[in-house]
Amino acid sequence: MGMVLLTALGVGGATVIGALLGVIFKDISHKFSDIVLSFAAGVMLAAAVLGLILPSLEYGGEYGIIVTVAGIFIGALALNLIDRLVPHLHRIVGDDIENHEYNADLSKVLLFVTAIAIHNLPEGIAAGVGFGSGNIADAIMIAGGIALQNIPEGMVIIGPMLSCGISLKKAFLCAMFTGLVEVAGTLLGYFAVSFSAAILPFALAFAGGTMLYVISDEMIPETHHSNTPGVTYALLVGFCVMLISDVLLG
Repeated sequence: MGMVLLTALGVGGATVIGALLGVIFKDISHKFSDIVLSFAAGVMLAAAVLGLILPSLEYGGEYGIIVTVAGIFIGALALNLIDRLVPHLHRIVGDDIENHEYNADLSKVLLFVTAIAIHNLPEGIAAGVGFGSGNIADAIMIAGGIALQNIPEGMVIIGPMLSCGISLKKAFLCAMFTGLVEVAGTLLGYFAVSFSAAILPFALAFAGGTMLYVISDEMIPETHHSNTPGVTYALLVGFCVMLISDVLLG
């Protein structure tokens, strides 16, 4: 339980770390954040496949393939529904954020922060569900990929709030709130699979589906928005780093 709690705090705290970096390095190159986000996408892709989807097949038994495929699609559809109800950052403030031109009004920025918080919940659940398989290495790999994704997200969350007149203290509190949602999601995912091992195969696939949706619908499009060179290779490096780690850790 102690490892789960530390991991939850690490995943949630990554957003705050990103926000801090956003304040310290206000003029940081958008190309740098694209590379980091693309690397994180590769890590998350490997984590989704190796740490969630393949274990789902393994624990699913005779009907494992049906449970896994259903879980993947239901997870993706669930996040798609959330995305329709509360669009994520690239659909709310749009090019203002992508180009570091923070001209959005306060209500739009607060919606932006709320959207990040809501989208962080299923990501946190994915991190928590990873521990249900009993493979700590895989669980940490999943959480690490999500945490990496949260850093550039935290970097872009701080600028719009400050530009709308929100104090630095309140802006950090908002960033911390989005991180706490992820902490809650991690604990929720862990306790759900701990309470009933029967739901583990479906829960693993469901979490894998949500991660695949985030990678395809949000992370990859965002990294290609500015035509930053090398983002595809950064994704491949991230994927291969996690693949090698998985092999070495057994």
